[in-house]
Amino acid sequence: GYWFNLTDLSTHCSCVASEQIAVVEKRQTPHKMPPQEKQEVATSSQTPSPDQLLTWTEIRSHNKKDDLWLVIDGQVYDVTRWSKRHPGGAKILQHYAGQDASEAWLSFHNDKKLVRKYMQPLCIGKTDGGLQEEDQIKKDFRELRETVDKMGLFKPSYTFFGVVLAQAVLLYVLAYLVISHCGSGWVPVLFAGFVLSIAQIQAGWLQHDFGHLSVFKTNWMDTLAHHVVIGLLKGASSGWWKNMHYQHHAKPNVLGKDPDVRLEPVFVVGNVMPVQVAKKHQKSAPYNWQHVYFMFLTVGLIPFIFHFTIYRFLFTRQKWHELVFALAFNAMFIGAFYPHVGLTKTFVLWIVMRGIESEWFTWATQMSHIPMEIDTDKQLPWVPMQMQATCNVEKGHFNDWFTGHLNFQI
Repeated sequence: GYWFNLTDLSTHCSCVASEQIAVVEKRQTPHKMPPQEKQEVATSSQTPSPDQLLTWTEIRSHNKKDDLWLVIDGQVYDVTRWSKRHPGGAKILQHYAGQDASEAWLSFHNDKKLVRKYMQPLCIGKTDGGLQEEDQIKKDFRELRETVDKMGLFKPSYTFFGVVLAQAVLLYVLAYLVISHCGSGWVPVLFAGFVLSIAQIQAGWLQHDFGHLSVFKTNWMDTLAHHVVIGLLKGASSGWWKNMHYQHHAKPNVLGKDPDVRLEPVFVVGNVMPVQVAKKHQKSAPYNWQHVYFMFLTVGLIPFIFHFTIYRFLFTRQKWHELVFALAFNAMFIGAFYPHVGLTKTFVLWIVMRGIESEWFTWATQMSHIPMEIDTDKQLPWVPMQMQATCNVEKGHFNDWFTGHLNFQI
């Protein structure tokens, strides 16, 4: 049941593809595009032709938000004006500005033929070659992917996912039964809060795999399941999660690019971040005490920080359908517990649930990454970059369940 999580090397198989829409250039394109896409802003008339050879020196100079080129399988693409329409978000493209994104692209997309079709109008040339060492690593990694795929290790077990879903739902039901049958005393309330936190965590591991589009054969089924699980069972946002999590997989443990290590206001991690903070005189927290207050601050990660950023994302991006899912969870939560325990203890239930979930989530997700190298973007090939940023955690029935099988990173 955990083979879909076999690797951070392939970012848990795949992410966004089918809804990509191309930006049409002024020049003629070899295939017919939908009428609405012909209205898009054309690229510059000075853009090189798709057959022109471009040096890596030239490619690397286009590494800004408003001047963004990247390379996929030797083809150079200008995604400057199209980046905001990228289904996976603009930032993930910006993280590869002026770089080779071949292996990231391979790992993030399921329907590669469809995606390539819409990429064609963005192609502005070819590279004049690459580094032999990087090419060999890419070749070896692709052979490994093909071998693993032929072995069937990427095939998901629907029974496994069904069991995880049933587990989360039954835990919600158990929490309700505890409150409805055992009264509104503090013991039932605290116990129900603990049960609800387990349900939240297990639903979180489940939504993770739907969010990576790694369960069903079609993207729309994974997307729908992701909306339902992360929205109705967790009260969060699918779009917000993808925006944050895809960046993490694209550049894990890379300062300034991986959201998971944007911690400077309260923590410093690794060997490079403390030096950067010291040089900028940005001492905003008593870092020499962070080993003490870590446990306390991370309890508030999900109840306060995540929820603030989630609702800000929903309103600023106008994701109204996701807002409906998130609010539906809260409505069901209040409707289930308020009639039995009143407003104060319903709020306590929510705080206990979120607090335990937050601490659990922090430990389970960060113990594979925080001990590893955390540095600026060295533009390493995909495999070395992933390998130096993550590690496995010992296999065992409890560890597998506790981490949602995310202890299998490599």
